[in-house]
Order: sequence, then C-alpha cells, then structure tokens
Amino acid sequence: MNLQESEELQQFKLKPLNREGLEAAMSKAEHYRLLNQPDLAESICRDILAIDPDNQKVAIVLLLALTDQFGQGSSLTVKHAREIASNLKDEYARVYYTGIVHERQGMAALRSGLPGTDFDAYEWYIEAMEFYERADAICAGANIDPKLRWNTCARIIMQYQLRQRPFDDREPMLE
Repeated sequence: MNLQESEELQQFKLKPLNREGLEAAMSKAEHYRLLNQPDLAESICRDILAIDPDNQKVAIVLLLALTDQFGQGSSLTVKHAREIASNLKDEYARVYYTGIVHERQGMAALRSGLPGTDFDAYEWYIEAMEFYERADAICAGANIDPKLRWNTCARIIMQYQLRQRPFDDREPMLE
C-alpha cells in the first residue's frame, strides 16, 4: 500500500446517530463493555457523546471502557480516562472515578509482570484508596461503593505483598 492509499483510508466521515437512537446505543455500549469488548463500547460512547456531549452516564461508561483497556493501549488511554474523570459534573463522581482510574492503573501495572511494576502498582492502589476515602466522606457513608473499592485495593496489596518502592539514598554516579 502506498502513502496515497494509506491517506485515502483515513478519510472516513463518521455517521452521526440520531437522538432517537441514543438510548439503544447506550444499552449496546454497556452490553459490549460487559462482554469484555471495551473498544466497541468506547466507539459507541464516542458516537453518543458527539450528539449529547453532556451525558454524564455515557461519560462514565466511556471512562470505564477506557480503563478496561489499560495495559493494552497507549498512555493516551490513561490520559483520556483521567480527563473524563476530572470533567464529571458531580464532585462525588469526579473523586470516585478518579479512584477507579488509579485502581485500574495499579491492576494494569500488577498484571504486566515487568520488573519494578509491583512498586508502581502499590503506589496506584494507595492513591486509589485515598480517592475512595475522599469519596466516602463526600457521600457521608450513604454509598458503600467507596468502602468496597477501598477494601479491594487493601486486599490486593496484602495478597500480593505489595510494598512501597525502597528509598535509594546512594549518591548518583557521575560519568
């Protein structure tokens, strides 16, 4: 394939949804996410948000679909999930879903199995737990989700015996 053919392939004009189809599209996005097809869920959410950009429920499903892809995609996926969380209108949702992003970064780090990522996972889980504590304070204990997520993070830390990165107080070597 030459460069001109490659450029031609990238010139698609996406087909917009109509407002009447948004509810069905939302149902499909949730369905595909539950079928472990987050890329399809992500695409559908983006189609919905193109028509209804303030739809908070769709933004949350998009955020979750992106976090389902952590460890498989690019760092832009993490950046976009963080942006969505920080732009949620409800304070509780902003804090809680930021915790979800951190927790899933920890999970992706832990699953990677690369040297040193257990320390990264620990840091992500600890940060997630801090966000869950803040979310719990915002909802004044009326919602059990932050406590459940906090407990899950704590159990993972204990199960995998995750620890803080050791402090290296040696002087850096000069070349």
